[in-house]
Amino acid sequence: MAVLHARTVDAVRKNESSLLTRWTRNLEDIGAMRDARISPEEINNQSRDFLRLLVAASSTADSANLEEREWADTRGFLENLSRTRALQGFDSQSTAGFIFSLKRALFEELQREYADDPKELANQLWLVSEMLDALGMHTIRTFQKSREEVIVRQQEDLLELSTPVVKLWEGVLALPMIGTLDSARTQVVMESLLERIVETGAEIAIIDITGVPTVDTLVAQHLLKTVTAIRLMGADAIISGVRPQIAQTIVHLGLDLQGIVTKANLADALALAMRRLDFRVSKAEA
Repeated sequence: MAVLHARTVDAVRKNESSLLTRWTRNLEDIGAMRDARISPEEINNQSRDFLRLLVAASSTADSANLEEREWADTRGFLENLSRTRALQGFDSQSTAGFIFSLKRALFEELQREYADDPKELANQLWLVSEMLDALGMHTIRTFQKSREEVIVRQQEDLLELSTPVVKLWEGVLALPMIGTLDSARTQVVMESLLERIVETGAEIAIIDITGVPTVDTLVAQHLLKTVTAIRLMGADAIISGVRPQIAQTIVHLGLDLQGIVTKANLADALALAMRRLDFRVSKAEA
């Protein structure tokens, strides 16, 4: 177990003000204090809080083993910092730079403190370097995880935005599909469409695939699943937007779409739906 010398911890605690000043100067050198996404005051507060957490933990904990209980508050601080920076649009390098820029200030302080003991100076420099490296890597890992969560959430939002369910007429819903169908998107499509069928009591749902670039075996399977789910809800399904190229592809692949009504465009599908519901539309007399 490698614990920092009490003399090192005391030196950092007693010289907190000068350390923060030098750390701030280092952050200025890498441009962190001039970034409009975060105020200098917020950075100063984060620096002060982190340094105090660092002193509290390193006085008793293994300097390189962040899994120890004593590091819990410090880990929590860095995880919150990483999530916040990820949401603000920072990259992992600038986020970890917040930690690594403290190295120089700490090294300078240790050089003054152990000027009379070169051997112990080397030992403490090594421990401090290991500690800050471990903290920096923890920050990067947390940042990457946070960014992945943001990306997944954005993808989910885009899926919802790209699958609007539109009420075309009383009892008729339409789902215009744009882009490629995959398993995740099919699930979102079915959930959105089935919820709207329940809400509106629609009897016919039109799935328009005009914006789907290609139809292969996998896309056809996803369409069949969606049609099956619609029928289980007591509604009928019509697929519109079947262009000549898509029709040829379906025939070439030998895909079985028997029992599914298809139309060349949305207008034809709507006309069929209205006939099934006994609606008639006619021009008003002049």
